Amino acid sequence: MSTVKTTFDQIISKTESILKKDISRDEKLFFICELLADKIDTFDWVGFYFADPDGKEELILGPYVGEPTDHTRIPFGKGICGQVAESHETFISQNVHEEDNYIACSVDVQSEIVVPIMKGEKFVAQIDIDSNTRHSITKEQRELLEKVASMVESEF
Repeated sequence: MSTVKTTFDQIISKTESILKKDISRDEKLFFICELLADKIDTFDWVGFYFADPDGKEELILGPYVGEPTDHTRIPFGKGICGQVAESHETFISQNVHEEDNYIACSVDVQSEIVVPIMKGEKFVAQIDIDSNTRHSITKEQRELLEKVASMVESEF
C-alpha cells in the first residue's frame, strides 16, 4: 500500500472520528482543517467558507488554519471561491497567477483547490485550500477532499 493511500485512509478515518464527537460544528470543522494541514505538507491554508444563512449570495469565512485573511466575506461569482459557489463544481488552479479571477490572499500562494459542499441540490459551504507550491494539487488530493466534503455535509 502506498504511503499516500495510507495517509488518505488515516485522514478519512480521523475525519469520521471528529464528526462523531459531541462538539460544535465549527469545532469539528476546525479540527478537520488542522488534520488536513498537518497531514498534507503542501496544504498551507485550509478553511471553510459558508453560504450566507440569510440567503445573500455571499460566502462567510468559517473555521480555518493558516495565515489570517482579509477575505471574510466573498460575493458569489467573485474569485475562485465565488466561482465555485455558483458552479457547484470543484476547481483547481495549479498556478493562481494565471487565473483572471483570482483574489490574492497572500503573495506566497501558488496553487488552490476549492471543493463545494452540497446538501442535496443546495450549496451550503466549501473547502478552500491554498498551497505555497505551484502545481501541487493532485488527483488523489481532489478525491480525498471531495470525500471529506461529502462527509461534512451532514453538519449543515
